[in-house]
Amino acid sequence: MKRSIVALMILSVITWVGCQDSIGQANAKRLSKPAAEWKKVLNPNAYHIMVESGTEPPFHNAYYNNHEKGVYVSAATGEVLFSSDDKYDSGTGWPSFVKPVDRKKIKIVKDYSDGMERDEVIEASTGLHLGHVFDDGPEDRGGKRYCMNSGALKFIKK
Repeated sequence: MKRSIVALMILSVITWVGCQDSIGQANAKRLSKPAAEWKKVLNPNAYHIMVESGTEPPFHNAYYNNHEKGVYVSAATGEVLFSSDDKYDSGTGWPSFVKPVDRKKIKIVKDYSDGMERDEVIEASTGLHLGHVFDDGPEDRGGKRYCMNSGALKFIKK
């Protein structure tokens, strides 16, 4: 009986450590600059979202209800990432797009945080967090919903 309990405890520890490693690997950011450097150039909200992979509250962010024509650029680099032509109201409270302007400007990585598996969208040149992409977008426009954090973006009006 003692051997079974000890074996079960060892197995539990190994499983827990393995899960921690896989979570860490999935969430480990390969940032183009150290976090301390990003802290100097990003405002606190953008830093929390982009470096710490934070999420802003739905319906309480700058661009979820923005209907002006223009482009959305990275708050960190100024690279054009999304266009108002591809933005739609997903009803989620975050700015949602059917596609990025240039797929080479973003990368999709697995995100295992919060007890679920999601596809995280990061800026390709920096490794910074932008949001997530889901397969529940408008079917007639490709079926994707790029759900972005307003704090990771800046809007430039046309």
